[in-house]
Amino acid sequence: KEGAAINSSLTALGQVITALAENSGNPKKKTFVPFRNSVLTRLLQSALGGNSKTVMVAALSPADINYEETLSTLRYADNAKKIKTAAVKNEDP
Repeated sequence: KEGAAINSSLTALGQVITALAENSGNPKKKTFVPFRNSVLTRLLQSALGGNSKTVMVAALSPADINYEETLSTLRYADNAKKIKTAAVKNEDP
């Protein structure tokens, strides 16, 4: 049951990353970003699409038995790399 909840959260995170990457690639066409589909994406909303710089680390395995997971992780990271945000320093007047 817990594994299914984790998988659904990661799926929702993938959908958010894909939508943000599409918005970054084509600023004229705005795609809806489903931040509210998961608690995880709701918590990461300000980090992913807000006024901040975010780093994503992808853990890969050199073993051939993990080829499918490594390829999936690389696709995930490639989509995350396409997200462009403009962080602005918040200053008091």
